[in-house]
Amino acid sequence: MQYIVVTGLSGAGKSSAIHILEDIGYYCIDNMPPTLVRNFITLCQNSNMNMDKIAFVADARSGELIKKLADEITEIKKSGDQCEVLFLEASDECIIKRYKETRRKHPHSKGGRVIDGIEMERELLSSIRKKSDYIIDTSGLKANQLREQMLAIFESREKYENINITILSFGFKRGIPLDSDLMLDVRFLPNPFYEENLKEHTGLDSDVRDYVMHWDVTKEFINHLHSFVEFLLPQYIEEGKPQLVISIGCTGGKHRSVALAEELGEFLRSKNYYTTVAHRDISF
Repeated sequence: MQYIVVTGLSGAGKSSAIHILEDIGYYCIDNMPPTLVRNFITLCQNSNMNMDKIAFVADARSGELIKKLADEITEIKKSGDQCEVLFLEASDECIIKRYKETRRKHPHSKGGRVIDGIEMERELLSSIRKKSDYIIDTSGLKANQLREQMLAIFESREKYENINITILSFGFKRGIPLDSDLMLDVRFLPNPFYEENLKEHTGLDSDVRDYVMHWDVTKEFINHLHSFVEFLLPQYIEEGKPQLVISIGCTGGKHRSVALAEELGEFLRSKNYYTTVAHRDISF
């Protein structure tokens, strides 16, 4: 049987994630107490229902019990069943914004500030985060982008090379993405921001992309980058790494990093790597 544990921060998208898994054939349960996980699995195994793919959400709503989740997962794996952990997180700023928009109380804020609840959750979930198979930062993701990433991991992985890659553009002025495995700084490239006719556009626009790609230094950088990732990815696959986040940053996250992220995404797809591209700061 296959089991997926969905966990992570409140407001990071766990409900959306469980709906996506349900769409692709998983029997899903929300807010599973960690101490009941193995009992539930035994129940499923002895059931007449044909349930070979099961996903459940277990998170900090269980309080201190969540600290037992890592041990429960270890025991499941010892039994020979496949069990993977998906951890969803987002920046403090993003989670606070989501709670203000929905006007819901954070489960650990105790009626006070949302940031206090977030900090408590990060501490409670720190051990299970370290043991997670997949970590997705949803700060810059739209619903369809989260769906793409999850389908890449849990549905389409057999069709592609055995690693799932996210290319994330960002602006250094807004901080470094926490889930980066590799980080590239492209602030040395000529900046379209200082061109009056390009300033208000983004790296998704052809005129900005043409400007960025026009320079010899960009062309040389791309050649080195392609060689680098072509060498590196098979090594990660051999090691058994299931997921890779490559973050590309410029000053504001709207021009150079966006254009380079799109270019690298196209290159990796041409090499049969399942790759999604997200732009964290493009709308600022």
